[in-house]
Amino acid sequence: MEPHVANVGIATIQEPVRGELDQAFDRLQSIATADFPLIDDVNAHLQRRKGKMFRPTLLLLSARSAGTLTEREIVLSAIVELIHLATLIHDDSVDHSVLRRGQPSVNAQFSHEIAVIMGDYLYSRAIHELVLLDAREPLRIMSRVTNELTVGEMREVVAHDFLDFSEDDYEQLIQAKTASLMSGACEIGALVSGDTYREPLKRFGRYLGMAFQITDDLLDYTESEAVTGKPAAQDLREHKITLPLIAALPNMTAAERAQVEALMAHPDPSDDLIATVIHAVDQRGGIAAAREAARAFALRAEVELACLAPSPAKDALLAGIAYAIARRH
Repeated sequence: MEPHVANVGIATIQEPVRGELDQAFDRLQSIATADFPLIDDVNAHLQRRKGKMFRPTLLLLSARSAGTLTEREIVLSAIVELIHLATLIHDDSVDHSVLRRGQPSVNAQFSHEIAVIMGDYLYSRAIHELVLLDAREPLRIMSRVTNELTVGEMREVVAHDFLDFSEDDYEQLIQAKTASLMSGACEIGALVSGDTYREPLKRFGRYLGMAFQITDDLLDYTESEAVTGKPAAQDLREHKITLPLIAALPNMTAAERAQVEALMAHPDPSDDLIATVIHAVDQRGGIAAAREAARAFALRAEVELACLAPSPAKDALLAGIAYAIARRH
C-alpha cells in the first residue's frame, strides 16, 4: 500500500509558503552573521551550498495548515534550519566526511576544530534567538530536540557491532538523529492552534522523519555520488549499521556474513568488497525490507494529517510524505 499522494519535487511542496521561506532564509543569514571574519567565511561557504530547507518548510506548512502563519513562525523556521545546519556540520566532522551536497564539508574546507566550534556557534545563536523571541514553548521543544540529537549522534558513534545492533536499536537511533527535529518543527508550527493540532502534527513529523532517514540510508546502497552529492556507499565505508544490512543479515549465508565481517573489520574496505556486500544485502532482501519500512512509516504519517481541514498547505504536507520516500538525494 502506498501513501495516497503523487510524487512531486521540493519546489512544489514549498509553493504555499514560498514567500515566507525566502524570508526565513534571509533571517537565517542575518542570525548567523558575526563580527568575526572566520565565522563569516564559514557562513559564506555554507550559503554556497544552500540546502532544501525541508525542515523550515515543514514548520511553515504546519503553521499554515493549523492556523495563521505570522512573522514569529518565520523566525522560528530559520532557527530550526540553524539547528539542522549545526547537526550536519558536527556529523561531517565526526564522520570525517569530505563532501556535503556535492561541495567540501566544513571540516574538509577549514578544519575539524573549526567545524566543531562552528556547529556550537550555530546552536548558541539558535538558542539566543529563541530567548529574544520570549518563545517559551518553542524553547522547551527545541531543548528536548537538541538533547535527542546529541544522544542520537552518540548512539551512532558506538553502533559498530553489526551482530549486536537490532532493528529496535536502529529505530531509536534515527528517532533521535532525524525524526526528533522534524517532529519538533511540525510541533512548533502547530502551536498556532494552541493544543488542537499539536500532538497529531508532532507525530506526523516523527513518522515522516523515520521514513525520511530510512530512505536516506537506502540511497547509500542504491545511488551514486553523482546523484547524492556524497561518496557512494559512504555509510558502509564508515562501518555504519543501517536498516538494509540489519534486515538482510538473518538471511545471509555464512560466506556472505564473513564478507560483512571483513568489511567491518577493514579500516578502508575496497570498492570490490563494498560492491559484494551491497549485492548480498540486495539479494537477501535488505533493500526491499527497508523500502517497505519507509512506506509503513509514511502511511502512519498520512493518517496523522486526517484531522486537518483541506487546504493547499495540507496538500503540500501530504506531498512531503511522497517526497520523503521517493527522492534520490
